[in-house]
This record gives sequence, C-alpha cells and structure tokens, in this order.
Amino acid sequence: MLYEFCAENFERVPAAIDAGARRVELCDNLAVGGTTPSAGVISATVGYAHEHDARVMCMIRPRGGDFHYNQDELRMMEMDLGLAVSAGVDGLVFGCCKPCAGGWALDELTLGALVMAAGCATEECKRGPIDITFHMAFDQLSPEAQLDAVDTLADCGITRILTHGGAAGTPIEDNLEHLSRLIEYAGDRLTILPGGGISTANRDTVAAALGVSELHGTKIVPLEV
Repeated sequence: MLYEFCAENFERVPAAIDAGARRVELCDNLAVGGTTPSAGVISATVGYAHEHDARVMCMIRPRGGDFHYNQDELRMMEMDLGLAVSAGVDGLVFGCCKPCAGGWALDELTLGALVMAAGCATEECKRGPIDITFHMAFDQLSPEAQLDAVDTLADCGITRILTHGGAAGTPIEDNLEHLSRLIEYAGDRLTILPGGGISTANRDTVAAALGVSELHGTKIVPLEV
C-alpha cells in the first residue's frame, strides 16, 4: 500500500516519511484546500524526500476559492509548475473547472494548457514525463460529468485523480459505492486516488473495500500530535 501524505510545508514531512509515507503531496495553506508552496519549501522537500526513498507531488494552485482561472492566473500556474519541475518534483497536482448550466464542467482549455506547460518544462530540464494528479476540483463535477471527465483526463495523460467520491465533509464510508464505480470505469487508464477523511483508523477498511493500492490524507500515517 502506498500512502500519500498531504503536507502543509516541510514541517511534518520527515515524520511522515519515517511513519511510512512513500509519497508527499506538498502544498501551502491547507485552510483553503492547498495552494502552491514556495520555491524554497519545494527544494527542501524534494531533497529530503529523495534522500529517504519518497516522491514529491507539488500542488499548483494560485489561490483558494473555486478552480476557474483567468489568463493571468494560468500564466502564474505555468510559471510555478516550471519552477517545481526544475526543483526536481516527481509530479504536479492541479485541477480546473468552469461554470456551466448544471454547475461545473471540466475546463479542457486550461487543462490542456497546463499539461502542455508541464511537458515543455520537463523537456527544458531534459527529464522524462512526470506524474500529474487532477485534484479534488474533480469533486465539483456531477457524478455523470465525472465519467466523461475520466475519459478526457485519461486522454490527456493524467496519471491519477484525487477524489473524495462525494461532497466535502461527507464520511468517506458513505462514498465507497461511487468510488468503486469510478475505479471500475477508469480501469488501467489512470489511477483513482481516494482521499479526504481517510486516517490510520480506517485506511485498511477503505483499501480493502475498494481494492486500491494508494491512499491520500493528512492523517494517513501515524504522527505524534
């Protein structure tokens, strides 16, 4: 089982890796769901993680609030992901939606621009492709729209989708049926990464119910308070 620890800055990264986290989703400002960490934090985390056989996924998000970004914000994200790639991260984490009549839809134009920017950044650094996680912006889509989104994200080369399987704040146990549906639908095209409300207390139960090999959370490994 791969445990991905959601880290706010570097502070708890060493303890999380020592406790069994083999991948870190690095961000800042968890109070708003996570934003892009500083270049210094990225560099320090990558250095430590790689020395201790762990990987780093870096959040690319310019602000809290919704996931609908204007052109200025898109340029910020492209610049930030370039810096993250040059710092040696193993992957990027982002998501983008746009308003529609039914609520929210996948913003394919912004998604395509970010995926292209990631590809250009890896080429400039003479690196191979890196992982891309589409984060919990996915959960703003309706259940029906999510299936179409899986198709689009898979076609774009997205590695995994981080999802709670339901509305924020709902118990993860209430969302297992929908998560199972997403996992079956995605097949081997990309990974569905369950997160939100998963802790050391229920991680084994969730993993067994879903048959997954990766789980995500801020309490996914045992840490001292």
